[in-house]
Amino acid sequence: MDVLTNIAAFIFALGVIVFVHEAGHLLMGKAFDMRVLAFSLGFGKRIFGFRRGETDYRVSLVPLGGFVSFGGEDPGEESNDPRDFHNKPRWQRILVFLAGPAMNVVLAIVLIAFVFMVGVQISALPDVPPIVGTVFPDSPAAEGGLLTEDEVLEVDGEAVDTWDDVQFAIIASPERDVKFRVRRGESEIDLVVRPSKVPRYEFGDAGVLPQMLPTISQVGSGTPAEAAGFLLGDEVRGIDGRGIGSGNDLVSYIEVRAGQSLEIEIARAGEILTLTVVPALEGDVGRIGVGLSHFQRFPPGEAFVQSLRFNWQITQRTFQVLGKILTGQIAARSALSGPLEIAKMSGAAARASFASLLQLMGLISISIAILNLLPIPVLDGGQITVLLIETLRRRDLSLGLKERIQQVGFVLILMLMGLVLYFDFMKIIPPDLFSGS
Repeated sequence: MDVLTNIAAFIFALGVIVFVHEAGHLLMGKAFDMRVLAFSLGFGKRIFGFRRGETDYRVSLVPLGGFVSFGGEDPGEESNDPRDFHNKPRWQRILVFLAGPAMNVVLAIVLIAFVFMVGVQISALPDVPPIVGTVFPDSPAAEGGLLTEDEVLEVDGEAVDTWDDVQFAIIASPERDVKFRVRRGESEIDLVVRPSKVPRYEFGDAGVLPQMLPTISQVGSGTPAEAAGFLLGDEVRGIDGRGIGSGNDLVSYIEVRAGQSLEIEIARAGEILTLTVVPALEGDVGRIGVGLSHFQRFPPGEAFVQSLRFNWQITQRTFQVLGKILTGQIAARSALSGPLEIAKMSGAAARASFASLLQLMGLISISIAILNLLPIPVLDGGQITVLLIETLRRRDLSLGLKERIQQVGFVLILMLMGLVLYFDFMKIIPPDLFSGS
């Protein structure tokens, strides 16, 4: 059943992303009155479709991409038709190639903004402060001396602004010493943490989570919390003068203090308030009668702004990861995913919630936009690079050179596809399969 869910979620996610990408090429081409021969979701044999005017809109057999075919698009194809692709000005052809990735960027922003309006895990937000919330026992973070409420100031000598900066440094440093400078109370302390390596994926894990302050999502009628004045949306900052790393910390503290007067610090509408509550004994534990959530919802305007920040952050991280792959700091198989791994992630996201699937689609969409803009022959970025070179030279490259560039591009893409499929299989195959044990 999980396999069917993975396949269905993968086809849905990739289908939407590819449709939007190719629609960008199609609409821009139509806007410049180019002759469009085909708009296809998938490659290979035509399964079904319809024809409208001169364009064949179809679904093809292999659901791993799509294409828009323009008249006169092939390098060796010559015609006198002014509507053919190569008879259009270069700036128009550049915009056609740009339109696909641009639509993927728009899709990513819209999907992530929608997720932020529905509600997003606080730890996934781009501006989570670099404050330690949870340190797992016997973890590299615990062995390195990190404590709850430590504020991370620097990692490997570089200042950090958000928890994402901390997390990226940990992920990128498996089995390598990472220097932390933290603020603890009034003091600044230097620590060294050596993240462990996650099997198969080969990225670092230090066993530490950010401070995720819970918000009140429910207040029970007639409960101590209602009597104390708790309201929906209150953000819990601390209890009895001490900070908390997560909702679990708050629950654990309250459960063993039934009948005791507790002071809980909250943030409400920009103000910091302290509410006094006495937990009631329910069974064997203390309860105050609230529901807690680590999710945050944003109104439409703020959700759009947060989505822009989130996608910009993903773009920056993508290029940082590529740089670390090229310098050998990150293993390629830990950072690159092929269709099998993406299908697995799509299925897991779909089983979690539709919003989770949409969030994954947003991440894939922005990643596809970035990939397509790289100056690799055959991809949009490679085509744009050729057109820019021709613009600077004020004449076309020779037909033979263009064909060789295309051939190199196809080989590179096939090699990349083979590589990511190999990585996918290595993540799926049990590690002891060939060990003889």
